[in-house]
Order: sequence, then structure tokens, then C-alpha cells
Amino acid sequence: MRASIGDRILIASNQLDRPARDGKVVELRNPDGSPPYLVRWSDTGRTGLFFPGPDAHIEHHPSEPASPVQAPRGPGHVKTWRVEVQIFESGEDTTANAVLHAESATELAGTGKAHRNPHDELVPEIGDEVAVSRALRRLADQLLSTAASDIADLAGHPVSLPR
Repeated sequence: MRASIGDRILIASNQLDRPARDGKVVELRNPDGSPPYLVRWSDTGRTGLFFPGPDAHIEHHPSEPASPVQAPRGPGHVKTWRVEVQIFESGEDTTANAVLHAESATELAGTGKAHRNPHDELVPEIGDEVAVSRALRRLADQLLSTAASDIADLAGHPVSLPR
């Protein structure tokens, strides 16, 4: 097992009712990337020395190439798409905007809204969840429509992709 600074350590739980644990490698103790590692755990925010066992594996940081042993088989290309979500709250109204940033020049956006009934309990997270889910759904619909349009252009006939 070899790691680099910024890699993510994942530990599977051996009990069904316990979540997996993850952390970020913040320091290497050996120049070749072998254990142990200084890891900042996401669940506690604490940093500690970690000696991985058989239930641990490493997700390599995107800027670090994966070792040849862990690379996917066959030809391939890794792409990174990012979705940025902004939430605006005003009184009983919540609006979310989700923007897809892809490697191509195409940038898609979806907007979702939520309105709290004045008689309901004030729990802002619920309005956020509803507005964001609606924004992401609209963004997904736009992306699917864009793909259908691209396929139709190539095929020379209308195409409908199931939602």
C-alpha cells in the first residue's frame, strides 16, 4: 500500500450498524509512501498516526497519479465535473441554483424553489433540501436533454432518453 499527501484513506466497518471511516493523508512518514501515515479523520477532525489493516484502502488524490497496480484496466480517460450549489434564503422562501462545471465549454444550470408554510415549524435545512433537490433535478433534466439533442444530431433523427 502506497499513499501520497492528499490521498483519502477509507476503512470499511466490520459491523453493519457502524459507518465506514475516512480521512485525509496529511503527512508521510516514509519517502516511498509506505505506512504509517499521519491522517486527519473526517468524523472527528483529529489527526493521528495510522497503520492500515486489511480493511483499509486508498483513494488517490486527483492531482496524484494512481500506482499502476491500482489503475483501471484498458484505455481510459478520467474527467472531473463539478456541481456548485448556492442557496438563498429570504423569509419563508428558499432558492437554490445548481451549476454544472464540465471540462467542455457547456455550462448548465438548474434552479429550485421552496416555500415554507408560515404555520410550519422553522427548520431552514428542510427548505434547503427541497430547493436543492429541485435544482439538481432540473439540472439533471437539462443534462439528459442536452445528451438526447447531441445524439439526435449525430443520428439524424429525434431521440428521447428515458428519465
